[in-house]
Amino acid sequence: MILGVIPARYGSTRLEGKVLAEIGGKPMVQHVYERAKNATLLDELIVAVDDERVLHAVQSFGGKAVMTSPSHTCGTERVEEIARSSKAEIIINIQGDEPFIKPGMIDEVINLLLEDLSVPMGTLVRKIEKEEELRNPGVVKAVLGSNGFALFFSRELVPYPKNRQYFQAYEHLGVFSFRRWFLSEFVRLGVSPLEETEGLEMLRAIENGYKIKVAITKYKYDALSVDTKEDLEKARKIYERMKTKGYENEF
Repeated sequence: MILGVIPARYGSTRLEGKVLAEIGGKPMVQHVYERAKNATLLDELIVAVDDERVLHAVQSFGGKAVMTSPSHTCGTERVEEIARSSKAEIIINIQGDEPFIKPGMIDEVINLLLEDLSVPMGTLVRKIEKEEELRNPGVVKAVLGSNGFALFFSRELVPYPKNRQYFQAYEHLGVFSFRRWFLSEFVRLGVSPLEETEGLEMLRAIENGYKIKVAITKYKYDALSVDTKEDLEKARKIYERMKTKGYENEF
C-alpha cells in the first residue's frame, strides 16, 4: 500500500494560515489535494492538520483530514504520526504549500522506491534554467552524484561554478518518498546540526549516513513553495495566467 500525506500546518512562521489562503477561489491545500488525488500510484491520501480550521476546510471540499500533534518540528514528523496508523509500506510526503504540484511528479518519486528495493528515501529535482535563481536562498539547490543519489542540499549556490564546462544546478522540489521503516528512523534521529543550520530537513538523513535517491523530473513545473505574501501573490498570478490559457485544471 502507498500512502500520500499532505502536512498542512496552520501556524506557519512567515505566513500564518497560508494553507487556507485562497488561490482562484479555493484554499491552497485544496489545490494540492486535488492534484495529488490524480497521482496514479497512491492508494490513499490524507491531510495531516494541526488546527480545527484546516480540518474543517479539508472536510468541506470532501478531503480526508486527520488531526496531529502541534509539537512536531517538521512536516515529516507529522507525516510519520499518520503513518503509524496505516499499513502502508511506502509513504509520500507532499508539501501543503506547493499548489501547482503535478500528479506525475508524485508518481516519479514513488517509482524511485518501487524500482530499487534498497532505497530508503527518494525525492525530486528540476534543472535550474534562470540565472537569478542560482543565488536565491529560497531556491534550494541539490548536488547529485553520478549514481543518482544526493550528495548535499543547500540554500547557497552549490556546486560553485568556477568552471562551467560541466556545471548544472538543480532545484530541490518538496516531495519525498519513504519506506515505512526509514520514516520511523528519520523521526527517531531528531534534528541534526546541518538540518538546523540550513533549515532543510532532508540533511538529517545525509548527515546520519543514509542515502536519498533523486529523480530529475520530466515535467515542466512552476516550482513555487508559498512561504511569504509575495509568494502567495505570485501563485495567484500564475493561477490566473493558467486560467486565461484554459489549463488551470490540467495536471
